[in-house]
Amino acid sequence: RTWERSKLATTLDHLVVATDDEKIAECCQQFGADVIMTSESCRNGTERCNEALQKLEKKYDIVVNIQGDEPLIEPEIIDGVVKALQAAPDAVFSTAVTSLKPEDAFDPNRVKCVVDNHGYAIYFSRGLIPYNKSGKVNPQFPYLLHLGIQSYDSNFLKIYPGLHPTPLQLEEDLEQLKVLENGYKMKVIKVDHEAHGVDAPEDVEKIESFMRERNLS
Repeated sequence: RTWERSKLATTLDHLVVATDDEKIAECCQQFGADVIMTSESCRNGTERCNEALQKLEKKYDIVVNIQGDEPLIEPEIIDGVVKALQAAPDAVFSTAVTSLKPEDAFDPNRVKCVVDNHGYAIYFSRGLIPYNKSGKVNPQFPYLLHLGIQSYDSNFLKIYPGLHPTPLQLEEDLEQLKVLENGYKMKVIKVDHEAHGVDAPEDVEKIESFMRERNLS
């Protein structure tokens, strides 16, 4: 389903599944996807995208990492992050956020984000940010949830694997922090999106019932 949704994006010239798992590759090939096998040594999706890019014969200006566990991803969001990066020459990376639901405030699988007044990322965290003195969720504050999509300038993508892991990246286990810690700029777009990624096995049933309710299956 993530493949089908991604195919509807108008800014993509080529869509591939990058994986190191033969079972995933076989499944994706059965429904017609173009698959590139990558090594097991990739430490995150960004490094996997870089390896896949090197294996493609054609050159591309921008690479989008659409995570396979986002079956409700909207093609407009994919196009949005591409256009945001094209329009921000000082950024090497772009991503998307949406409103955080109060019940997800303290879920470490739901990554939070804060941005500056110009739409650039300041920080990402598995904890609630910003965090106020009361230690409780402020129902009036517009907390932001990071969505599982990011796009990169292809030249930066080649640099990324050579950057040493950074303290914040390792502590939070968030690959985008390595970008910020090294002083690169990241453009963030805000979208209205029912965020349902498959972060744990129990999420599958939730997403399936959500899709049935809205006739999305």
